[in-house]
Amino acid sequence: MENSIERTIILSAPIERVWRAISDHLEFGTWFRAVISEPFAPGAVIACQSTYPGHEHLTWSMTIVDMEPNRRISFTWPAYYGEDIDRDASQDHHLKATFLVEPCEGGTKLTLKETGFSKLPPDYAPTAFRMNENGWDEQMNNITSHVTD
Repeated sequence: MENSIERTIILSAPIERVWRAISDHLEFGTWFRAVISEPFAPGAVIACQSTYPGHEHLTWSMTIVDMEPNRRISFTWPAYYGEDIDRDASQDHHLKATFLVEPCEGGTKLTLKETGFSKLPPDYAPTAFRMNENGWDEQMNNITSHVTD
């Protein structure tokens, strides 16, 4: 079982613009398609609700681990989002998602890395990995549109 998902994209936007998109809770919610209950700050536990069509019933919380302006933000969140109604994932290990930004020729390099899949129960880890891998592909498209419109 793979332990991490990594995506890197080049955005034709300045680093300050990309940083705002990943660190401001309202902007993050816009492109991520979620209502984020409060501003991001290290240690904050934040309630979230999906606004993605057909998934509006999904809720979760994220904990902001760290923020280094114009460089990095990371958070932990559950690997399970309620799609499998028969599953009790309340004790599952949380995954860690980290966004790194750095200036590059043509704009800003954004790298997303999500780790922790190997600590999930073996019966669920492949499903969580597949769901998140597909989700991050879509989210990279969403943030690209968000910062370049």
